[in-house]
Order: sequence, then structure tokens, then C-alpha cells
Amino acid sequence: QVRLVESGGGLVQAGGSLRLSCAASGFTFSITTMGWFRQAPGQEREFVAAISWSAGTTNYVDSVKGRFTISRDNAKNTMYLQMNSLKPEDTAIYYCAAEWRRAGGYNYWGQGTQVTVSS
Repeated sequence: QVRLVESGGGLVQAGGSLRLSCAASGFTFSITTMGWFRQAPGQEREFVAAISWSAGTTNYVDSVKGRFTISRDNAKNTMYLQMNSLKPEDTAIYYCAAEWRRAGGYNYWGQGTQVTVSS
């Protein structure tokens, strides 16, 4: 019912910036929350940031507070993650996720986009 497509990943030097985008299509009017997760090689997938689709309330994991900013453009059905002061520890595949029709959790996922931060 909902398709999520991430873009904006790439290779950047430590201290640099990237802006990730997640475009949603389909029955997007039923999305309540969207968020970003990441998974580094050999590690568990972890929560990064989330935003409520209506009020725009945000939440971040402690390790990215002050460096990353999540936002959304409701008219474009697009979510963004502005990533500043990037560190090698931020290297991971970043996934876009959405809660659809108040499922009680994230029930739609994108395919992921690779972010690599060099020293």
C-alpha cells in the first residue's frame, strides 16, 4: 500500500555532510510516523530519528543529537535526514521506515541507501 524509496547516500569525508531523502508513494495519507534506521556491518539495526507526520514532533538517538536533523514535506510526501559533522561511526546502510494506518510500529521499509564516512 505504501512504497518508500531512499536516496542521497554516498561517500563523504569525516566532518562533512549528506542529506538523505525518502519519497513515499501510494496511500500516503494514512502515514502517521516516519523514521530513519541504520545498520552497520555485523551490527543490529538501530533507530536513528523519527518524526510524526502531522505535528512534526521529532525524536533522535543520543549519538546523533545536535548533528542530524529530521524533517518532512507533507505536500511532497517526502522525509529528509540532514546529516552534519559526520563521523566514521555513522557508516551504515540507512533505511527509511513508515507506520501506516496506526499499526503500532513501523510496517513499511525502504531498500536502504549506503552512507560511507571516511577518516
